[in-house]
Amino acid sequence: MGRVTKEQLARARETKVLDYILQYEADKFHRVGSGYRSKAHPSLAVNAKGFYWHSHEKGGTTALDYLTNICGYGLVDAVCNILNEKPQERGNIIKSPKQNTTNNTPAPPVQKALSLPLRYKNNNRVIAYLQSRGIDRELIMNCIEQGTLYESQPYHNAVFTGKDENGKTRYVALRGTISNFKQDAEGSDKSYGFTLLPSNPNTREVVVFEAPINALSHQTLCKQGFLPPFEGWRLSLGCTSTKALERFLAHHPEVNHCIIATDNDDAGDHAAIRIEALPKITTTRIIPTTGDWNDMLQDLQKSERTKNKDMCGYINMR
Repeated sequence: MGRVTKEQLARARETKVLDYILQYEADKFHRVGSGYRSKAHPSLAVNAKGFYWHSHEKGGTTALDYLTNICGYGLVDAVCNILNEKPQERGNIIKSPKQNTTNNTPAPPVQKALSLPLRYKNNNRVIAYLQSRGIDRELIMNCIEQGTLYESQPYHNAVFTGKDENGKTRYVALRGTISNFKQDAEGSDKSYGFTLLPSNPNTREVVVFEAPINALSHQTLCKQGFLPPFEGWRLSLGCTSTKALERFLAHHPEVNHCIIATDNDDAGDHAAIRIEALPKITTTRIIPTTGDWNDMLQDLQKSERTKNKDMCGYINMR
């Protein structure tokens, strides 16, 4: 019999029951108020917080609870069903290398393979989520077409990818579309950041951000006229590490100026100091007016909408 790893179990436990039901069992439930009821068992209610089967006095919050306590699945089958993955064969379990007992020197860590999330059949939820954050739709679609952004299953996370010089995905940043979930996929190499291509192929500039959404927010700010146009590269560092920038500069020796666009907080300040210390480049820093570039984008768009609304009221009064 197969098994599941602790990592698979942890991922399965993150899936909310409502997400699972809406994706796989939507035809078995109907909407009632802010939640859903089972067509076969009317006392089985589900909403964003979890489920409760009133006639059986059973409840839970996750898809794993639902499959094991309500649907009768065994743990291995439930996890594999949620993740759409096969169980691990017991004979194929890879053990970590043992410590060298001769000289008490620990064995070097094994580089794990990148765990690339499965693609969902469309990107609708990711597109809607990023647009709700103020990101320009055309810029979102450009990323999807270039293969640096897609929607995962079963969680519907936004998957931002960093690729190497051969186009192979080496880094994955996950961002929840229905929660505050943020995480790098297992096996990600922070030396490869999410990158937005320059509009000027002869550019000598790169602007660096902490997160992909901030890079897209800055691109949107420029496109919508809130900031001056920028023709250079945009690079996400995957938080505040300089690894992605150092690799980028090594492969783009023509780039000699870095614009530091880290967040407006202590971590962003410290990251800026480390970047300024890198050799062979000049630097300048631009700072968002609020916490980060997406906050700034949403604030400016809100102000613009209010301004337009007030202007329409003034015109109507005349």
